[in-house]
Amino acid sequence: MRIFAACATFVLLFVAGCGKKTISKSELRAITGEIVGAAQKINGHKSEIAIRPEPQPAKRGSSSALAADNIYISLSDPPQTAAFAQALNAIARKHDLSVTEATSSGMIRFDCAFHGVRTHTVHLVTSLGARAFAPHASTPLAARQSASGGNPRLAIIIDDLGYDRSAGDAVLALGFPLTVSVLPHLPLSGELAEEAQRRGDQVMLHLPMESEADGAKPEDIELRVGMSAAQVDAALAGMLETVPYAAGVNNHQGSRATADPTLMQALMPALRQRGLFFVDSRTDAKTVAYDMAERAGVPAASRKVFLDDIASRGAILKQLDLAARDAQRDGFTIAIGHPRPATVAALAEGVPQLEARGIHLVFASELVH
Repeated sequence: MRIFAACATFVLLFVAGCGKKTISKSELRAITGEIVGAAQKINGHKSEIAIRPEPQPAKRGSSSALAADNIYISLSDPPQTAAFAQALNAIARKHDLSVTEATSSGMIRFDCAFHGVRTHTVHLVTSLGARAFAPHASTPLAARQSASGGNPRLAIIIDDLGYDRSAGDAVLALGFPLTVSVLPHLPLSGELAEEAQRRGDQVMLHLPMESEADGAKPEDIELRVGMSAAQVDAALAGMLETVPYAAGVNNHQGSRATADPTLMQALMPALRQRGLFFVDSRTDAKTVAYDMAERAGVPAASRKVFLDDIASRGAILKQLDLAARDAQRDGFTIAIGHPRPATVAALAEGVPQLEARGIHLVFASELVH
């Protein structure tokens, strides 16, 4: 009877285990550790890895609510991707997880789920330096940049990142050097800045400033006319905390703020003390921001071309050509666009053509002085 009872207990436990529909937080974190360990083993502990747990779902009384882990892994060598996928599938089988895969240029996304409940999303990124860049796929990024010499140089800044994950992914998947300007204090600000840094793009703070345009919605936190130097410094410090790796700043809106000498005089020392450069987006012809940066000894430049005031592929391609001609005439230029589908499509088509014409894409920091 004792043997029978023991066997019955084992069967019940087995059935209960097979019918398990949830996974505990500690189990989820342990799996996260296995995934991270597999990536480090494959890349000789050289991978850059970030883990961002999602907020706990607000589903009271729901035992299936689970806060998934988002894991961002950079690999320096594209062939390592297959090895990581194999390791991830082995981990998934061990823990009864399903895995689905989605691929875009430069990134593979793996979604892991336990009985239909997502537990992990793994963003596998191949660093920009290891990716191909048409039409010169055999030339590394660093070699292309160092070889630019006296050739025309173009920096493309993509503003307004931080609102939308899919829009950010589309921009960051483009296989050429971009300067991405991230708005502060948004749910995705830090996440997108960190991923841009891992991919080899340059990060800027898209600094909100007061606008005088009719109907312009002010940001909750922005630089406003009348702020003291201490208030400007505190606001800037708070914004930078939400946008890691920012190497410089350009203004978001700011038609009123950038035209105010007193406010710009207060901003520039705060940038200089932090070693940040400044790009004047020139949202208004009356701006004095560049002049104030120059006087304060802050490396600075000004935007020459807006790419997507007209958000159509054809119009954006014409603006890209205008930027190329400006670069050929002046030796360099800065163009600004936004994470819109038409802009991404036009850049994917037009930038390789510019490169073929001898225009070299560089980061904004290379064009400030």
